[in-house]
Order: sequence, then C-alpha cells, then structure tokens
Amino acid sequence: MAETMDEPGPVDWLVVEFPGPDFGKGQIAPFLEDLVNRELIRVLDMAFLRKNADGALETAEISDLDETELGGIRMAETELAMVLSEQDIMDLAETIEPGHSAAVLVWENQWAAPFGAAVRKAGGQLVASGRIPTQAVIAAFQADEADTRSAEAMKEGV
Repeated sequence: MAETMDEPGPVDWLVVEFPGPDFGKGQIAPFLEDLVNRELIRVLDMAFLRKNADGALETAEISDLDETELGGIRMAETELAMVLSEQDIMDLAETIEPGHSAAVLVWENQWAAPFGAAVRKAGGQLVASGRIPTQAVIAAFQADEADTRSAEAMKEGV
C-alpha cells in the first residue's frame, strides 16, 4: 500500500445527507472501518454538518460528537490529515437541505496507489478520470436484465 504521500492513491470525497439530525445512527461505521482495516482506503478528513429547519449550519469534527452519534467511526480520527478548509465546508454545506445532517468524507484509495506508481514509473500520466453515478449503473443493469428477459420471451414465442 502507499507508504508515503510521495505515491498516494487517488483521493475522493463525498457528502452523504441524512434526514433529520442523525448521521446514519452508526450503521455506516462498520463498513468504513472494514475498508480502513483492510487498507483499501485511508481517511484523510471528515466533517459533520447539521442544518436546522431555518437553514442555520452547525459543523462538527469527530472529536465533537459522541459514540452514539457515530458508531465506530472514531477509529479514523488518528489518521486525519485535515485537507478540507473552512471554505470547503461552507461550500459543501450548500448541498444540504434544511433540517438534515450530512457527513463529509475525504479518502485516499490506497488500493490504487501501487498501480498509479507503476504508471508514473513507466512514464504514464493520468489524463482523464471520472465517476459514473451508482444510480446510472443500477439503471443500466436493470435495462440489460429487461432486454434479456424480452429476448428470451421472444425466443419462446417463436
């Protein structure tokens, strides 16, 4: 895995919104902890946001919240690099609906670091990257399944 930040894996971020003031009620923590323990990702930053019904924002870091709000997410606290600025947090807060809460997560994809290092050592460089939304992938699989069922039905009817 990436031993130093000289050869980091790709870094991603996301904002996950929850209805009401709770941050997933600790249900997500075991999955995040598993990814960290298997050294697939390294958490670089986390922030927690709440907007009241009037839209006023409350921000918190892991150390500001108790275990009942986060579950086992505290395991990532010692690894944080704090890459998000205050302005980043304010900009991301714009995506959250009043009366909702959100978790902001920034992570390094450690699993990809050796591949990226090999590409760089071979003289290559990343020239494009992107992400296909999960909903689009699910829709594509569902459409493929529907096409397969339709084709099978046509064969049976012939």
